Parts: sequence; C-alpha cells; structure tokens
Amino acid sequence: MQDIRSLNEMIRHESQFIDAILAEMGKVVVGQQHMVERLLIGLLTGGHVLLEGVPGLAKTLTVKSLAKCMNVGFQRIQFTPDLLPADILGTMIYSPKDQTFSVKRGPIFTNLVLADEINRAPAKVQSALLEAMQEHQITIGDTTYRLDEPFLVLATQNPIEQEGTYPLPEAQVDRFMLMVKVGYPSKIEELAILEQATSGYPSEPQPVIDGPSLLRARKVVGDILIDEKLKQYIVDVVFATRDPKSYGLGDLHEFIQFGASPRASIFLTMAAKGHAFLRHRGFVIPEDIKAVGLDVLRHRVILTYQAEAASLSSDDVVQRIFDRVPVP
Repeated sequence: MQDIRSLNEMIRHESQFIDAILAEMGKVVVGQQHMVERLLIGLLTGGHVLLEGVPGLAKTLTVKSLAKCMNVGFQRIQFTPDLLPADILGTMIYSPKDQTFSVKRGPIFTNLVLADEINRAPAKVQSALLEAMQEHQITIGDTTYRLDEPFLVLATQNPIEQEGTYPLPEAQVDRFMLMVKVGYPSKIEELAILEQATSGYPSEPQPVIDGPSLLRARKVVGDILIDEKLKQYIVDVVFATRDPKSYGLGDLHEFIQFGASPRASIFLTMAAKGHAFLRHRGFVIPEDIKAVGLDVLRHRVILTYQAEAASLSSDDVVQRIFDRVPVP
C-alpha cells in the first residue's frame, strides 16, 4: 500500500483537471457550486445523479455545459407522457427488401445521458433505463448490447407536487447514487445571471478531459484511503436509518418506514472518496462523509404518515441521524 504522502501527491497531480472544469463551468453557470460538485462526484465514481428543483434553475444547462467540458458522447432525452421505451433504447426494424430485421439504436447508446424531466414519463418508460443504469447494457429483442464506458445517467425532475408528474419507482430511485436538491440562487448570483443572460455574448465551455482520462481518474479515486473507523461510521449511520432505537434515536422510530439499503453504504463510501478527490486529498475525513450524506441518503429513507403529519422531511430525519451518531 502506498504511504499517505506519496498518495496525496498523486491525488494532487491527478485532480488538477477538476479546477479547470470548475473554471470552464463558471463561464456559463453562475453559482450552483453544490450541484456542479455533486455532478463531478457522479462522474468520478460512476454513480448516476438525480437533480430535483423547480424549472429555471439551470439544471439542464449545467449538465449540458459539463458534457461540453468532456470530450465524450452526449445525448439529451426529453421525457414526455407519450414517450415509449423504444424511443430510448432503440428497436428492431424490418426490411421488406432483404426480409431481415436490423437494430436501430436509441439515444441511450452514448456516454452521458441527460434524462430531462424524467418524472414526466410513465413508469414503463422510466424502468427502461434500469438495465442500462445497473448493468451498463441494453437488451433489444433477444440480443444484449454493452454500453460504451464511461456511461452515466444525469437526470432532472420537477418536484412531485407539480402537475403532470409521475413519482419514480423506489427501485429506480435507489439506482441513483446522489439525489441533489437544487435551490434558488442568491440575490448577488441572480444579478450576475441577469447580466450574463442579457449581455448578448454567451460563453461556451471548452473540453478539458476525455473518456479514457476520466476512466483513469476513476481508478485513482478508488485508491483514496478510508480508515476502518470511518467505514464503521458509515455502516452505523446507515443502520441508524433501519433501527434508530439502537443508536439512541428512539424518537425517530415512528417516522421511518424503511431504512436505507446496503447500496447506501457502498455509495456513501464512494461519494466520500469522490469528495476527497475534489478537495485534492488522498484520504477521507468525516467531513467528506457528512458533506455527501444528505445527497446519498435522502431518497433512500422512506418515511411514515406520522412523519408527514409532523411536517418532517427525509432531510430532517437524515440530518438528525448525522447530528447524533458519534463520529470516530
């Protein structure tokens, strides 16, 4: 195993492109640092990201700009109520002349997929993404096709309360490593957005990294050290969502219907490593875990009706767990 000093040096060297990407993104996207960093964590760890926020908060613009910063394939799929699974995956087309079937590949055959307003399509269409997200492969007819690496789904959705939306099935939501709540900009940021949008000189981000370089960076992220005590801390946090009484959180017991799955422990570890990489560090500290904790767990903790009656959100519950489970 590498000693911590040489590992730190390697991470500092390998993570230099992060600052270049952030600089290019800053040309187009004002503020929204939290969203940009979470998208980068998804790219660095291979974890799909779901962005939730009202229309007009630059979710689509951010993903498109990030794709331009990378020299990889990119497709945007606008989800609508009349979309069919074949519109995403592709289909078999019959040729009367040759009396044969040929495969017409859908837009999923790319590196970065922007699934825009994913909750505007019915469950059958949403589930068409499941195999691609989990297995990185697609089945059309009786043939299975591997997707090119890197492959990542970056999805946006409007809040469920809005009209014309379908809640994502729990099995699919769990496939997203991170669910990021996108908020409104500050007054200063909104003024900068106004200046930028009305200047008449739109900026374009330039490519910073290509696919093979990103795959190499992912391997480096995997080498980041995480202490055994921090692994135990992650497991304790996840177990506290399932059995809060065992962690002195009995007051939360009636509010949690289902706790987080083992996938949460895996994703929390990977996301913490990604966060350390963004900070040019070769090891994980508790602050890395806490920084990504809400984004990893908020969509995995299913609350009861009592929580709804008490006006408690999953964010409130997860935050209480992080506040009260002792850090090693």
